[in-house]
Amino acid sequence: MRNVIVDYKKLTPDVLQLLVDRYPDGYGDDDVITFKNHKNETIHAVEVKTEDVKYLVKISQKLEMQMEAFDVDDYDDAEMSDPDALPEMDPNAEAAEIADEEPDDEEED
Repeated sequence: MRNVIVDYKKLTPDVLQLLVDRYPDGYGDDDVITFKNHKNETIHAVEVKTEDVKYLVKISQKLEMQMEAFDVDDYDDAEMSDPDALPEMDPNAEAAEIADEEPDDEEED
């Protein structure tokens, strides 16, 4: 079995679907694998497997956002293996949406 370390930016919809299937409620601390890469950097990842490949997907806030936003119905078969088919996720956009939803504490006179 081949081991592949992949960043969320290079995820294909196929691999993202595997992540969503394996971790439907998100991943927890027990699911995280920590290791050193060839540059001696500490990497935190979650694991998903196919028949011949074990993917170690690097963890980030953007990965969590991609998993939450993923809907397989948004992709046709041709796009499922194309990493460019996934939209870019901006963590600041989500923070702005949350800020917009919070009520103002100021009272009008």
